Amino acid sequence: MTEKQTWLTQGAYDRLQAELTELTGPGRKEIAARIEAAREEGDLKENGGYHAAKDQQGQMEARIRDLEELLKHAIVGEAPKASGEVVIGTVVTAEIWGDEERFLLGNREMADGSDLDVYSPESPLGAAILGLQVGETSSYTAPNGNQIEVKILSVETYEG
Repeated sequence: MTEKQTWLTQGAYDRLQAELTELTGPGRKEIAARIEAAREEGDLKENGGYHAAKDQQGQMEARIRDLEELLKHAIVGEAPKASGEVVIGTVVTAEIWGDEERFLLGNREMADGSDLDVYSPESPLGAAILGLQVGETSSYTAPNGNQIEVKILSVETYEG
């Protein structure tokens, strides 16, 4: 996979595509109507409803751009079968600084609705463990400068 490519399950891809369709169709029409209604109220400098609607429009357009980019580069398929190696799309249980943590290695959009934490393969933790086998250790530098040791305890197939 290249840097921009992201693995997604078919379910995650379909959910994100539906969200994009909603935002680019009815969502844009609704926000435009709210802006127009607020504009008709008069002085835009003092119009809190107008400014709130414009802010919401900006957030929605940013989400649309993010979704378009993500879906354009998505690799859609089944979750990789766990083989004991940490790969994108697997659920990892690791000992991190003495604490056991269970998380998905991948894109946060994959685990929407799940209670799993998600770490990107590009994050310091993700980069440190990608390709490790069960029982192996690695370390990474946290944003605060601390060196953190990680031991892979198990790797499971994502069932999302």
